[in-house]
Amino acid sequence: MSRDDATTNERDASSDSDESTDPDTPTGVDAPSADATPAVVAARTAADPPDTTEVRELAAAAGYAVVGEITQRRREDPTYDLGRGKTEELMRFVGDADAEAVIYDGSLSPGQTFSLGDLLPTGTAVIDRPRLVLELFGDAADSRAADRQLELARLRYELPRIRGAIARDSGEDVRLRPEGDGRVLDVEKRIESTERALDEIADDRATRRTERRDAGFDLVALAGYTNAGKSTLARRLADDVADPEPAGEPTDLTTTLSVDGSPFETLSTTTRRATIGGRRALVTDTVGFLDGLPHGAVRSFRATLDAVRAADCALLVVDASDDSAALRRKLRASLSAIRATDGPVIPVLSKADEARAGGGDADDLAPAIEAYEAAVAGLDSDESPVVESLRSPVPVSARDEAGLSELAAAVADALPTATATVEASNGGDAQAALSWAYDRGVVDGVDYEGDAVTVELAGRPAVVDEAERRLRGEDSGE
Repeated sequence: MSRDDATTNERDASSDSDESTDPDTPTGVDAPSADATPAVVAARTAADPPDTTEVRELAAAAGYAVVGEITQRRREDPTYDLGRGKTEELMRFVGDADAEAVIYDGSLSPGQTFSLGDLLPTGTAVIDRPRLVLELFGDAADSRAADRQLELARLRYELPRIRGAIARDSGEDVRLRPEGDGRVLDVEKRIESTERALDEIADDRATRRTERRDAGFDLVALAGYTNAGKSTLARRLADDVADPEPAGEPTDLTTTLSVDGSPFETLSTTTRRATIGGRRALVTDTVGFLDGLPHGAVRSFRATLDAVRAADCALLVVDASDDSAALRRKLRASLSAIRATDGPVIPVLSKADEARAGGGDADDLAPAIEAYEAAVAGLDSDESPVVESLRSPVPVSARDEAGLSELAAAVADALPTATATVEASNGGDAQAALSWAYDRGVVDGVDYEGDAVTVELAGRPAVVDEAERRLRGEDSGE
């Protein structure tokens, strides 16, 4: 065996690799139920030895009992991804362990999936990372938008595999047939139909965002890698968690991949009222990212990503307690998925209390900050334009509320703001205009002197502009 190969399994602690270990169940993963499907995890990396902690957690969440793992450090093999010898070792281990599935920590091409399936014992399911995530999505989808986004991701994942299966059966590439194949055409039509439905959902949400801004609300969205602490932070920022939506407005259901450290508990986000730096805001907990998803799957969740991209200010939550390598990997995955935003992005180094657990000194956050800076420096702004929108990171501990005031100040500074001073005759029209301005949260001060009233305005530029016109008695055009 090559010195770059490493095999790990629970059934055989006497593997011939110097790097073999006998890992315990990953931290935070519940013991599998009696009816869990036995599975073997497989992984390959070109550089560092594979870390299978995350994929084992995802597998457990999806109902698999991981009975062992086969890992390898080498370049990709075009047939199996793993090398041929390591694949045969995987085949033998799956048979010995009576496993029913192989969970592959990576994205397999259709050909690699078929080749692995041909070599493994009959009936063994081959589940790569994208398919595993889609399984988890399926268990958590609970809204029309989530169902549509999930359907599109599944169809885009399955289409090349259907084409590949037909080509294997026919001995030719199905794409060379002018008339196409019935199954392929059916999937392509379903993709087009689902895309149209999601376009309608996206348009509806864009209209709702405009209405909320016209009502004087700033839109703040939280995003980050799964289990980064987004949901806890969203609740800390909220004024009242019992009243998550503005009165009379429907719940904004988009997609999130993680809630409170339990992966894929729900696909519905929550939008809550908040007062940030004196500004009225709606804080939306949106998407939890995962590394290794193909671009096609990420694009399927456009309706979700738009909530981040179109926000007045986005908070990118980063787990400061992660080791440097994990922090860089997760941050790069998150930024690559977001790509670009209309507004500024404030990185939030969450769980600062855990990162400082060693001594409580601010310097304990230095590794996290250095890892953040290294990850950002390694990104191409042409491929991930969001890099240009990043502001300075803010350390926060939602548990003890440390750093929340600094974060609120940073958000308030990032929000679009206009100010105006208006003097008007103190009559019924001015009072009606003043009431309108109060309702939209842009009144910063009022001074009455004789028959005149002077109003200081501060807030969203369009709302301040409209309030100024109303106070002056000008036609707003409405």
